[in-house]
Amino acid sequence: MSRIPNRILGRSEISISALGMGCWAIGGPFWAGETPLGWGAVDDQESIRAVQRALDLGVTFFDTANVYGAGHSEVVLGQALARRRHEAVIATKFWNLFDEDSRQITGTSATPEAIRAACEDSLRRLGTDYIDLYQFHANDFPADQALPVRDTLEQLVAAGKIRAYGWSTDFVDRAAVFAEGAYCSAIQHQLNVLDDAPDMIAFCERRSLASINRGPLAMGLLTGKYSHGTALADNDVRGARSPEWMKYFVHGQPSPEFVQRLEAVREVLTSKGRTLAQGSLAWIWARSPMTVPIPGFRTVAQVEDNAGALDKGPLTREQVSEVARLLGQSIS
Repeated sequence: MSRIPNRILGRSEISISALGMGCWAIGGPFWAGETPLGWGAVDDQESIRAVQRALDLGVTFFDTANVYGAGHSEVVLGQALARRRHEAVIATKFWNLFDEDSRQITGTSATPEAIRAACEDSLRRLGTDYIDLYQFHANDFPADQALPVRDTLEQLVAAGKIRAYGWSTDFVDRAAVFAEGAYCSAIQHQLNVLDDAPDMIAFCERRSLASINRGPLAMGLLTGKYSHGTALADNDVRGARSPEWMKYFVHGQPSPEFVQRLEAVREVLTSKGRTLAQGSLAWIWARSPMTVPIPGFRTVAQVEDNAGALDKGPLTREQVSEVARLLGQSIS
C-alpha cells in the first residue's frame, strides 16, 4: 500500500491533502433554541494541538463554518494556524446568523450584503486575509434563488477575499446552479460507507468538482466507540435532544439500523490492519478520485488515527464490491 496522493480542489489550482479535518466539534456547544448543535465541551488547547498535529502528518485541508460554536471554531482554527497559515487550505461556510455570546442561532441570510459581512467576520475570526474555499451552508436553499448567491461569491473571488467557492448540499439540482460559475470548485455532501451518494459523486466527476465528504464516519458511529446503551451528553448534537435530521443516533443512542449495517461490513473495513475509522475512509477514497473526506476530531489521538488512513491506501475494487453486496448497494 502507498500513501494516498494529494488532490487538486476541483477546477481550481489549489492542492489539498486527500484527507481533510472537519472542525465542527472543536467549536464546542451552540444551540438553536434548546436544540444542541455542537458536540459537547471541548478543550481549546487540545484542539490547537490536534490541528497542528494534523499538519505535521501531512493533512493540509481544514473545513469549518462560521456557525460552529457560534464563531468559536473559526477562532480556534485561526489560533492553531497563526504561524502556519501558508501550509493550510481553509474552507469555511456562511448562511446562519448567530450571537457569539449566547451561542444561539438567530436566523439565516443569503443576501449579497449578508454574505459579504459574513465573509469579513470569518476573515477576522480566522486571522487571515483570504479564505481558500467559501461554501454556502444551506442544504435545501431553492435552486431558482441561488444565482445572486453565486454571483456574490464570484465577486468575492474578484476582490481577493476568497479563492474558490462551493455549496454544501445533498441535492444535485442545487449543485448544478453553482457548477456554472467559473470559480465553483467543490460540492460538500453527505457520504459514508453506510450512506452512499452515487448521484452526487457522478455529478462531481462529470463537472470536475471536488466531492468534500461530510459525515464520513457517520457522526462517530464508524469509529466503533458507540454501542447500545451509550449515553451522550445533553449538549451533544447526537444526544437525547438531537435535531430531527439526526439519523445515526436516535434518542441519544446509536441507531439499531445503522449498527446492523456497520456490523455487516466491519470485517472488510478492518482488513490489512486498519482501524474501523481508517477502513471507512479507505472506502470513500476507493469510491472516486474526487472524494475528500473530512472526519471530525477533538483530540490529537483522533487526528492520528484518521491521518493513519493515508498510509494504508484505499480499499481494493474487490473490497468495494463486497461492501456493496453486503449492504445491498448498487455502485456505478
